Amino acid sequence: MLVTLKESLAYATKHQFGIGAFSVASIEMIQGAVRAAEDLKAPIILQIAEVRLKQSPLHLIGPAMIAAAKQSSVPIVVHLDHGLTEETILQALELGFTSVMYDGSHEKLEVNISNSKKIHRLAMQYHASFEAEVGKVGGSEDGSEEIEMLSTSVQDAARFVEEVAVDALAVAYGNAHGVYKGEPKLQFDRLDEIRKKVNVPLVLHGGSGISKEDFQKSIQLGVRKINVATSTFQSVQQSVNQNAPFNDYYGLHTQLIQGAYENVSRHIRMFNSHHQIKEGGLQHV
Repeated sequence: MLVTLKESLAYATKHQFGIGAFSVASIEMIQGAVRAAEDLKAPIILQIAEVRLKQSPLHLIGPAMIAAAKQSSVPIVVHLDHGLTEETILQALELGFTSVMYDGSHEKLEVNISNSKKIHRLAMQYHASFEAEVGKVGGSEDGSEEIEMLSTSVQDAARFVEEVAVDALAVAYGNAHGVYKGEPKLQFDRLDEIRKKVNVPLVLHGGSGISKEDFQKSIQLGVRKINVATSTFQSVQQSVNQNAPFNDYYGLHTQLIQGAYENVSRHIRMFNSHHQIKEGGLQHV
């Protein structure tokens, strides 16, 4: 069933677990992620970042994501991650995405607030949820840039949510996109300070490579949406490499699905979101 981010995060907040936001790039990755969610009775978020649309055009992959969510037996949000332009965000909303993110973290706070207000108003017109980011998560979504992480200021986060009606706020506390160069060192004191000042669900970007213990501590401190991209792409690649060569395309097709399935399943369990959905979906929000 297709649901909004606001609905899903409210449910996760009430029941104290995290929801995986899994980046997809193909029909097979969508199938693997949805199959994992259904087998484990977990709500998930299917998402794609604007920088990935060069390889997976939104007008092609977007309808597939939405159709998969609508046909699923578990609640699924369809989300545009790291939206950079109003044009792309509007395209996602018109396709039926139930959540969009505007990433203004590269702008000054005042500009981020101003632009976020505009995108929030746009999302409301489509009854969609809205995510924003304060601070800078390290790296870039497609791995093409070495962006230095800038920890989210508690004061900036508090000011932002006072001025912008966000449904979720992405924060930086030692997390980074892509492959971590060393063991991640998350700043839990900073996360706890933000949680005490910001009364909205928090988002962890750069989930690939973080330990189960750090995921669960982040969830305890208010993180409700956890983005996972790199490790799913790696899992798909490994699944294909381990089983090559293939006698026909459908053998390859099966392994693409399996690679996504395995990584999504593993993270669902780490986020404690497995077996959280009973008959009827999110009726207990």
